[in-house]
Amino acid sequence: MKISTKGRYGLTIMMELAKKFGEGPTSLKSIAEKHQLSEHYLEQLVSPLRNQGLVKSIRGAYGGYILSKEPELITCGDVIRVLEGPLSPVDFTEEDDPAKRDLWIRIRDSISEVLNSTTLRHLIEYKDDDMQDDYMFYI
Repeated sequence: MKISTKGRYGLTIMMELAKKFGEGPTSLKSIAEKHQLSEHYLEQLVSPLRNQGLVKSIRGAYGGYILSKEPELITCGDVIRVLEGPLSPVDFTEEDDPAKRDLWIRIRDSISEVLNSTTLRHLIEYKDDDMQDDYMFYI
């Protein structure tokens, strides 16, 4: 299973909103400029996040987006599932070899456990003195 740019950039949006939680709306333009990403692409990603109730849009001259709830209540799994779909590494059926099917289920469940136990709060509070960038995470 490989997380696409949709999932990676979606987490970038959500982490930026989490960093500003309680401070008012953040524009996608500011996120795009900070991370050198396409504002248009971020607009496409934020729409499903809004539709699923993870973010709220604020209209107006000082508008933008805010998280719909506290960063500790939104998991990486919430974000990735909205943008990437199901988290199974392969499609399998009941007709598959039971040993292989069990392996795929265990892999899927392990991935889900990591994503479901990692909140936006965990990501924005992560510190590593050896890192050069603001943040980096591997799933």
